[in-house]
Amino acid sequence: MRQDERSGILLAVAGFSSLSVGDAIIKTMAGEWSPLAVAALRFTIGAIGLSLLLLRAEGPGAFRPRRPWLQVARGACLAGATLCFFSSIFVMQLAEALALAFVSPLFVALFSGPLLKEKVRPAVWIASPVALIGVLLVLRPNFTELGWLAGLPVLSALFFSLMVVSNRASAGDGSALSMQVFIACLATPFLIAAATIGHLSGAPSLSVDLPDWTVIARCTLVAVTASTSHWLAYLGTTRAGAATIAPMVYVQMIVAIVLGYALFGDVPDLATIGGAATIIAAGLFLWLTTPRATAQMSRALQGQPETLDARADSSGNGN
Repeated sequence: MRQDERSGILLAVAGFSSLSVGDAIIKTMAGEWSPLAVAALRFTIGAIGLSLLLLRAEGPGAFRPRRPWLQVARGACLAGATLCFFSSIFVMQLAEALALAFVSPLFVALFSGPLLKEKVRPAVWIASPVALIGVLLVLRPNFTELGWLAGLPVLSALFFSLMVVSNRASAGDGSALSMQVFIACLATPFLIAAATIGHLSGAPSLSVDLPDWTVIARCTLVAVTASTSHWLAYLGTTRAGAATIAPMVYVQMIVAIVLGYALFGDVPDLATIGGAATIIAAGLFLWLTTPRATAQMSRALQGQPETLDARADSSGNGN
């Protein structure tokens, strides 16, 4: 049993680390193509690949969701989270964007009350202002330089938290693979529409022309590594349990700092490091005070590995 738990933790760490690697690959395309187009192409490739796997594994009948509009909501939220996060890492340091996106568990806890009729625990009201302090620390230097663009990771976290809530509502509606296919396929049209609108807006940074073959290759690589990362995190959850692997999601921050420095020369300042530590501390406090009933709900989500994204559900970006 202990061996299963250790292997589960290692699988989860590998999965979450790979998500930061994917984020770094996305950031290498900054200035080469529209971030909206990158998101659309990445998910188009992923949706096709996952659909072929589902067709082979479960047949055509698996493509019929039980509650179509709920799946549309999941896709729309994932699209929003992805667009905001991809756009943010094009203009911000990877570690800064990721630190702000880690506020999503607080949003999930807050939204679960009005949307899922779950009781909002006292710990949420303690952790929320603490996380807000962390967000302000990270935003402080960026807001002066970037303006409203500095808030994109927070907006991504907001969309991601709504996706997690809709995932909870759809728990049990399909197999692990089918739920991943539904959300990827339904996010893709939103992403394509966003890329089209961005192109028609005339903004130079959002112009969509024929990309270099390396852009297509990198989007394909991210699509493959992201799905693999989700699956590794899923396998880790099945072996060690969601409550055990939840803190492992923060390994993404370490990987993001290392890759940001190695690839882009980014060195987070003390305010960013302090803010990230404060946000992570709030998330860990929320996790430590989670009652068993909520942990059981988390295990019900084990059949939906797509929620274990860069701003992971167990702590999830939709990269």
